Amino acid sequence: MDKKMLFVFNPKAGKGKIKANLLDIVDIFNKGGYEVIIYSTQKPKDAYEKAKEYESKVDLIVCSGGDGTLDEVVTGVMEKKSSIPIGYIPAGSTNDFANSLFMPKSMTDAASMIMEEKLYHCDIGRFNNQSFTYIAAFGLFTDVAYQTDQDLKNILGHVAYLLEGVKRLFDIKSYHMRIESEELTVEDDFIFGMITNSRSVGGFKNLTGKNVDMNDGLFEVTMITRPKNPLELQEIMTAMLTAEDNTDLIHSFKSARVTITTEEPVPWTLDGEYGGSHTQVEIENCHEALNLYLKSTKNEETKTIGISPLINKKEK
Repeated sequence: MDKKMLFVFNPKAGKGKIKANLLDIVDIFNKGGYEVIIYSTQKPKDAYEKAKEYESKVDLIVCSGGDGTLDEVVTGVMEKKSSIPIGYIPAGSTNDFANSLFMPKSMTDAASMIMEEKLYHCDIGRFNNQSFTYIAAFGLFTDVAYQTDQDLKNILGHVAYLLEGVKRLFDIKSYHMRIESEELTVEDDFIFGMITNSRSVGGFKNLTGKNVDMNDGLFEVTMITRPKNPLELQEIMTAMLTAEDNTDLIHSFKSARVTITTEEPVPWTLDGEYGGSHTQVEIENCHEALNLYLKSTKNEETKTIGISPLINKKEK
């Protein structure tokens, strides 16, 4: 075998789903001509450190786990300014990124797809000096992913997020922000915001709009202003769930670059992991920066062509 691969996986992700598939996955990789270096993550940032350590020593890095594991690998590779291909076998509770790219649900099917070695050049994000794969967000519910215990996620899945999130409904905090982009400049009080390159957020499809292309060089930006009463809150929730432009309480637009400035530090989450607290963030789309082994998703994308995303009435 003249090709080498680092295969790094989170053994706890998705109820330890990898354990029943590990031998079959490695066999697929061996049959594909790869000598496989296997590493089971032991602590946070393990996948990140291993990606940085091995990116120049192997021909391919494959990771398995949730979106957080993928984020660590992508961040490590991007830090080294490497163009090494990455393969992803989803095994998390939600798998927003994988679902957005129509990846196989079966772990062995995903491994076989990677061995076809077809490159898909996917956009990723730059958040100040950090990378993220598909979402940067703040506000309501965004700390749930990194504050919910992994074992609880495994047992309850989406219910764990909802149970944790419902506790926050009666204690909504807002942040006064100035949001600047080429498409829109606005200053208001916001309870939630997300800059995404995904068709799915938290397992819910179409929250970012129905016409999402993951390598068009643009993010989908959604900013929700603070509701003044329960009726406005209901109006916001209806608009988000239907992805229809029927409220002035949501600013939604596409952009390649967004600057957000606040007076107080705002905690952010990047791909479900804590991204620090900031008073100013520069978020930039890195067009086609991720070399992903994936069958083209263009056929699936064309199914949504012609359906307009949620666009804000106040867009300038």
